[in-house]
Amino acid sequence: MKDEKYTFNMFWEDLNNGFQIYYTYMDCRYLIYKMSNNCYKNELVEAPPKCPHQRSSILTLKRVKELFDYIEDIQYKVFE
Repeated sequence: MKDEKYTFNMFWEDLNNGFQIYYTYMDCRYLIYKMSNNCYKNELVEAPPKCPHQRSSILTLKRVKELFDYIEDIQYKVFE
């Protein structure tokens, strides 16, 4: 479960600042990042076998905000 002190506004600001963020939603691991104004790329990274979820999708800020309450285990992508 995500830290209750981490708000959607903080999440949105991190995406605006160019961070790529991993999160878990419905037992699947995703990577999300901002592509342009009101346009976010959501990529499926890990999933159980026969997962019906899309491998890649484009989301609006409204949809990202709807998902935020259900996402867990938020981590920043680390570049080496």
